Amino acid sequence: MEWRELDLGNCSVAATLGLIGERWTLLILREVFAGLHRFDEIAEHLGVSRRVLTERLGQLVDAGLLERRSYQEAGQRARQEYHLTSPAHDLQWILAALLQYGDTHLGGPEGPPTLLNHAGCGGQVHVELHCSCGQEVAGSEVVPITGPGAVSTSP
Repeated sequence: MEWRELDLGNCSVAATLGLIGERWTLLILREVFAGLHRFDEIAEHLGVSRRVLTERLGQLVDAGLLERRSYQEAGQRARQEYHLTSPAHDLQWILAALLQYGDTHLGGPEGPPTLLNHAGCGGQVHVELHCSCGQEVAGSEVVPITGPGAVSTSP
């Protein structure tokens, strides 16, 4: 089956973009990955409207990427914090790849504004493509082929 014959209704890229492909959604995830968990601090740091933030946080909770946790400061009403779920942690490499691309192709001469360090050893984290044989692969060497879940548009 050739690529043009595939029914893209079950495309994994499209499904993932449907979940996180909106700009504010990715930026909210970036903020939570970076340690901001409270609505007000996320809104202030991003400069996003409260309405948009409320909608996107709700979508991320409904999708199972964030979970709400209650907290209460002395003399204040109970509020919610937002924390990453296990499936959200699996998205870290997507944000790291976007960061790496931006640093390489869009960054200024001063260098990257954010570095990703390994908590275990302090080394710098970067994204690479690897074959199941263990060899590093350049993007130009990757060829998509049909997988077991592919569906043809032809009868």
